[in-house]
Amino acid sequence: RLPGQGPGTSPGHPDVIFCPGGPILLRGDHVVQDEDGNEYRTTRPVSAVCRCGGSAIKPWCDGTHKVMRRRPGR
Repeated sequence: RLPGQGPGTSPGHPDVIFCPGGPILLRGDHVVQDEDGNEYRTTRPVSAVCRCGGSAIKPWCDGTHKVMRRRPGR
């Protein structure tokens, strides 16, 4: 969700890129909101959001998906 944008508004949208086997990249002005309603802001021009669930710095990606892919039996 973009800062200052609520229901019923017509916000601009950040670029969203789904990396195969990796994170979601967000480019542009954005706020990440989790299922509990907690908001995470960043000043980075591009941020990576974890999709594997293994990151130690959720909601941000820390590269854990790379290690998870290398484990035997996965």
